[in-house]
Amino acid sequence: MYQLEILYEDNHIIAVNKRPSDIVQGDKTGDTPLSDFVKQYIKEKYNKPGEVFVGTVHRIDRPVSGIVLFAKTSKALARLNAMFQTKEIRKTYWAVVKNKPEHIRGKLIHYLRKNEAKNMSKAYEKETPGALRSELDYELICSLDNYHLLEIKPLTGRHHQIRVQLSAMGCPIKGDLKYGFDRSNKDASIHLHARKIEFIHPVKQEPVTIIAPPPNDVLWNEFLKKAG
Repeated sequence: MYQLEILYEDNHIIAVNKRPSDIVQGDKTGDTPLSDFVKQYIKEKYNKPGEVFVGTVHRIDRPVSGIVLFAKTSKALARLNAMFQTKEIRKTYWAVVKNKPEHIRGKLIHYLRKNEAKNMSKAYEKETPGALRSELDYELICSLDNYHLLEIKPLTGRHHQIRVQLSAMGCPIKGDLKYGFDRSNKDASIHLHARKIEFIHPVKQEPVTIIAPPPNDVLWNEFLKKAG
């Protein structure tokens, strides 16, 4: 039986810590998506008959780990969708990169154009036809001998945004062959983790902060110790 790591749950929303191999919604692979496992969990925990409602609010890429938020009611789904649209939900990511950025902190602005056939995005310095303006803030948290931990706050939500923008800065994410890292991780993950999410609860109107521990591997554990 698939063991979900529940980070937060109430009557309206549920947040889980996604493993790097999980897909959030069904795709052409036919693999069971995280949303189905959440439905099964709710059905069994609350002994619910019939179909269980689980609304997918947002997605993170398959090789990425961390927080994924789901709605348990249609009201919560509609409100969370609206909050994502208006950028009222703040997300923080951690990324392990192999090159130290030139500046300890900064803002990256690129114009990203998605190539559907290759499922990749390309970053341009200047406005380009078909490219969308993409912004993120980053800060170097700490370093080990060969790797560096960055904290990233995306200000827009573009396809593969953090992966392609960090690569364009010369700091590809560990394991991310698609965007310039020299070798893959054994489990096909990349060292990008959706660490924190902050928002006003869509029904209770109270502030919510959810933090997800990174995957249990040697490098993440070392950084977790150092970052405190």
